[in-house]
Amino acid sequence: MSLTIGVPRETFAGEKRVATVPEVVEKLGKLGFKVCVEQGAGEAANFSDEAYRAAGATVAASAAELYAAADVVFKVRPPTAAEAAQLREGATFIGFVWPAQNPELMQQLAARKATVLAIDSLPRQLSRAQKMDALTSMAGVSGYRAVIEAAHAFGRPFNGQVTAAGKIPPAEVFIAGAGVAGLAAIGAAANLGAIVRANDTRAEVADQVTSLGGEFVKVDYEEEGSGGGGGQVIAPSLMTVRPRTASSSMSTTSRPSFALQRSSVRRSRLLE
Repeated sequence: MSLTIGVPRETFAGEKRVATVPEVVEKLGKLGFKVCVEQGAGEAANFSDEAYRAAGATVAASAAELYAAADVVFKVRPPTAAEAAQLREGATFIGFVWPAQNPELMQQLAARKATVLAIDSLPRQLSRAQKMDALTSMAGVSGYRAVIEAAHAFGRPFNGQVTAAGKIPPAEVFIAGAGVAGLAAIGAAANLGAIVRANDTRAEVADQVTSLGGEFVKVDYEEEGSGGGGGQVIAPSLMTVRPRTASSSMSTTSRPSFALQRSSVRRSRLLE
């Protein structure tokens, strides 16, 4: 008897991702799985119910119907308490879970005797796990988006402008951390014409920063705030707890035309 994979609609506000797409549904069908997708699950990602049906999936009218039929559940966000309660006893859950940050959820899933595969906990250093690595792809998107949002908040072009009315210097962007998200942010900011500087606790990434058009700054640096270009600080790190991001003293000592942006794999938002 073939197993049924359930793909519910994401309920987190503003979440547009879906756990699988019609192309993958077709591949799963060839492997012998049945796939059931909740109605409207892919709408925000521009995948219609008809596209899923054409790929061989069935479409459930409600989340309750989907969870009742699913032996395996694919999901992007960790399940809410209500969603976890709907899991069939002994079912398998695959998705972002963040076990260390969600102990109560883990207890609830254990009570349902669920098998949980937290893709955020995959050891990405192992070559056999790299094709299942969802964190790296999300980190790259997060770093790129952080720059786009920072450019929107900045209020003027990142690149320098020479006009009949005068000269506008390029923006100065500082990237705190040069991991996957940081390197994506460096490349995006450099392509927009900004002066990009970055640091990281790992000195060996200096060449990578330079190759993308940035300037590597050692961690034990001191930099004055003079200059008329305005600035952006982007912190593209994966943080397990909410950090103290900016104090009132930072906002008062920073020069005008300054914005702080944090990017993470989980979310990207402006900081205040």
